[in-house]
Amino acid sequence: MTFMKDLFGTERPIIGLMHLKPLPGDPYYDAGGGLEGIVDAARADLAALQDGGVDAVLFTNEFSVPYQQQVSPVVTSSMAYVVGRLRGEIRVPYGCEAIYDGDATIDLCAATGAQFTRCLFTDAWAGDLGIVDRDVAATMRHKYALRLDDLKLFYFITSEDDHDLAGRTVEERMHSLVFECHPDAFVVGGTGPGVAPDAREFRRLAERSGDVPVVAGTGCRPDTVADILSCAHGAFVGTAFKRDGIIYNPVDQARVAHFMEVARAARGDK
Repeated sequence: MTFMKDLFGTERPIIGLMHLKPLPGDPYYDAGGGLEGIVDAARADLAALQDGGVDAVLFTNEFSVPYQQQVSPVVTSSMAYVVGRLRGEIRVPYGCEAIYDGDATIDLCAATGAQFTRCLFTDAWAGDLGIVDRDVAATMRHKYALRLDDLKLFYFITSEDDHDLAGRTVEERMHSLVFECHPDAFVVGGTGPGVAPDAREFRRLAERSGDVPVVAGTGCRPDTVADILSCAHGAFVGTAFKRDGIIYNPVDQARVAHFMEVARAARGDK
């Protein structure tokens, strides 16, 4: 048994993504609606995810595009404000992520009491943002300094929009991370939101990860969840839960409930 059972109540959790609307400082922030508009939208999504039956939720700044390599304090502060406003309504395990920035993510988790997180903590990548160079040694020491000993870290070992500059295989990165960083779990994603990773590659990685759980980061849908859960230790799900399957739409509780019914059957839940 891994930590997944203790934290999520199942070895193969479905973690619903709480995509927060653009935040103060983001180019597409709705100044008219303000933070209250973000809180209201997040509250509705949270209710739909929880009432639909997800095992956990992860708050992310999904729409803080274009993403920052060092997430600005106003974004993380605003995220913490939103989570704080909703804290009394959260009924499932929850995490937080400041996309692309491991150190900001650690700060955010410390401020919100998050139990887990995921991020692109390691390696050097090239893509739309230019060169993204992460310093996992500093991030891990920052986590230690804040005494977040129980915070579970899910490491992306693929990047949705970037290419690894070192030219190493995913298996090579996985092997070195297990030795150096002792990750709690790995996350494998496709080439963008809602895009599934290559099924054969995912299965191969899951078979070679040893005792470290491997979780799907993107592209898990009702028609793919059974196959994914046959080899994965769970999935983060965002787009598939949205109305009409469109990422910018609100979460649709009926879609969540249907997805979770299929997922529970695939897990053999009683």
